Amino acid sequence: MTPITSHSEPFDTLPNLIGRHAAAAPDRAAVVVGAKSLSYGALDQRMNAVAGALAAHGLTQGDAIAICAASSVDYACVFLGALRAGVVVAPLAPSSTAQSLGRMVADAQARLVFTDADNAGLVAAALASLASSTRSLPVAPVRIDLDDAGADDGLVPLSRWLASGAAGDSAVKISPQDAFNIIYSSGTTGEPKGIVQSHGMRWAHIQRGLTYGYGPDTVTLLSTPLYSNTTLVVFIPTLAFGGTVHMMPKFEARGYLQLAAAHRVTHTMLVPVQYQRLLALPEFDAHDLSSYRIKFCTSAPFSAQLKAEVLRRWPGGLIEFYGMTEGGGTCILEAHKHPDKLHTVGQPSLNHDIRLIDDAGHVVASNGADGKGLQGVGIAGEVVGHSASMMTGYHGQPEKTREAEWFDENGKRFIRTGDIGRFDADGFLVLFDRKKDMIISGGFNVYPSDLEGILQQHPAVMDVAVVGVPSEQWGETPVACVVLRSGEAATQDELLRWANDQVGKTQRLSQLHLMSELPRSPIGKILKRELRGQLVDSASATA
Repeated sequence: MTPITSHSEPFDTLPNLIGRHAAAAPDRAAVVVGAKSLSYGALDQRMNAVAGALAAHGLTQGDAIAICAASSVDYACVFLGALRAGVVVAPLAPSSTAQSLGRMVADAQARLVFTDADNAGLVAAALASLASSTRSLPVAPVRIDLDDAGADDGLVPLSRWLASGAAGDSAVKISPQDAFNIIYSSGTTGEPKGIVQSHGMRWAHIQRGLTYGYGPDTVTLLSTPLYSNTTLVVFIPTLAFGGTVHMMPKFEARGYLQLAAAHRVTHTMLVPVQYQRLLALPEFDAHDLSSYRIKFCTSAPFSAQLKAEVLRRWPGGLIEFYGMTEGGGTCILEAHKHPDKLHTVGQPSLNHDIRLIDDAGHVVASNGADGKGLQGVGIAGEVVGHSASMMTGYHGQPEKTREAEWFDENGKRFIRTGDIGRFDADGFLVLFDRKKDMIISGGFNVYPSDLEGILQQHPAVMDVAVVGVPSEQWGETPVACVVLRSGEAATQDELLRWANDQVGKTQRLSQLHLMSELPRSPIGKILKRELRGQLVDSASATA
């Protein structure tokens, strides 16, 4: 096959690229989960079978399916086969409530829902809740069992469903603007927002892979779930360039290290809490990780201290992506090349236009797509971004889409991040906080990330989150929640005094609580809303 050689190469699709690898190297391993493995030749055939079964079921280009399951070889086959048929994939989080999951299925207008044994009950409950709600589908989706058991009435085994498909080529012509997937960024409360990402957006991610050494010899290890964009930004280019993807259905630190050493892994994507847990293992340094070329990180704040420890103890480069599932602008920090910039999230990616705006929507600082013309260095504002990798919009929610957009004086479309940051003199972006997480205490802006960064420097602290809680005296006041390192015995009063000695009067913490763990999403983000609610409820109970 002809490899991808240029960022300006004409548009192509992931299913086409997999087909070329199947023709050139049919026996090369493509997807591996535990003892189950598929070569490129077998993957290509399985994708054709999925596309044929979708066509036989009456799905046409632009229709949608949903998948709610743990990562598996068959999950990957269904996802990729649907793309070959031009069908849009909505990968859904098994951590959702039944009601939220039902709303997502309805929002995507999914004709089929693929699940596994562990999540079959959740999916059944979701569709039952949907049937009794005002937000429903014309026809109840068919449930298909990826584990191929069909344990209850109405759950169709995957093999039986595939057998219903017609033989032959079910591929369709795909354009850059056609929808690739719908990622749901939330949905634990309220109405879920479906982020529509196009094939053109994914092609931009594939081209970016030219910079990071992807190729037929790539061995990628992924332990984050396939429903997350975090996983897909590495899963997709690995297959596009003909590499092998190993997936863990669930992250476990010791198991991850064993797989990494056994398979001579070259690439990975991990979220910060996973790096933290891996490095905390006493046996971490005993594993041979010399095969690593690049390690990626995204999805949650990545402290400078943790980045420095990864660089010191783990071979290979370290790259942090800053951006949103919605797309827009991405900043990239090649940490191994810029060890003096670990407190930043890097510089705007090639052809990405990142600007900072004030509350009135006026630009306070900007960095052109060519990386020049930086203005207003040091001035903070909300981060907005434009690039080829932007969502089409929130599925069926034009008002929410408009809220997420900002346009410059020439009508150029940007996506708002809700993050507050500033550029330094070298064009590196320094983030403060989510706009909604900023604490206004006594009329002063207090950024939780500043206080978290200070507490992370204490040798007894492993994990920390700072949130604002209501205060009669100050309006809001910052409170820290801390998880201690194993074997440490610092008290909350000692840590509170130590932290407050490091900051000005307006930044001082009013309280500090020791916790066994912080509430996190399945992808590792600290759930600050949940944490804030716990603190408020606790204060009310003791009042």
